[in-house]
Amino acid sequence: MELRIEDLHVSIEGKEILRGVNLKIELGKVHALMGPNGAGKSSLANTLMGNPKYIITEGKIILDGEDITELSADKRAKLGLFMSFQYPSEITGVTMSNFLRTAYNSVKKTNVNVLDFHRKLKDKMKELDMDSSFSKRYINEGFSGGEKKRAEILQMAVLEPKYAVLDETDSGTDVDALKIIANGINNAKEKTDMGILLITHYNIILQHLDVDKVTIMMNGKIIKEGGKGLADEIEAEGYGKYVKEEVQVA
Repeated sequence: MELRIEDLHVSIEGKEILRGVNLKIELGKVHALMGPNGAGKSSLANTLMGNPKYIITEGKIILDGEDITELSADKRAKLGLFMSFQYPSEITGVTMSNFLRTAYNSVKKTNVNVLDFHRKLKDKMKELDMDSSFSKRYINEGFSGGEKKRAEILQMAVLEPKYAVLDETDSGTDVDALKIIANGINNAKEKTDMGILLITHYNIILQHLDVDKVTIMMNGKIIKEGGKGLADEIEAEGYGKYVKEEVQVA
């Protein structure tokens, strides 16, 4: 069981931004995707989730043996794919609780009653050190950077997807929020055997996670894979030598 990306080529407004990406995310494992700004990491996340702005010109996306390359975002979600956004939107008039219950019922194809859902939501919020009052607030309205990112992880914890794509979950957070978010990711993986693709620039969040593989993306291509030590190398030396290697290859 895995989320597999095969020779993925993607364009936006006629410009190719992903150039033959091959990647595999397995259940129960954390796969970190690193790279400098403009490497194509967020473009890959949006493509995986079915953002129609990103046009797949070649290649496939396979989820547990099923080709989802042409499926819409809602159908991908119902098959067990989730994405947390780098810049979560504010949605006035829609409470966290109502949104999550509606999403849960849709993804799980059920109709959980309000009381049972609120008990579940309360437990998940407690794990993320979120006050119960957040459930009554409008989605991300007035939230700090750390609160927005915790709200994204709360969605993941409640919806319990098979595979989660977390796009720079560590950006805009302080040290305390970062630890809480990492703990939430660890809990979700342990309880549901979730496969996680964590997109990040930095090594600090990886210090709080049990990372199985680290991949470096550069200029829309995967250029190196390794263990957690590869992230330590990037922190110490930066991406400079990989930029030089990519220029030589190109």
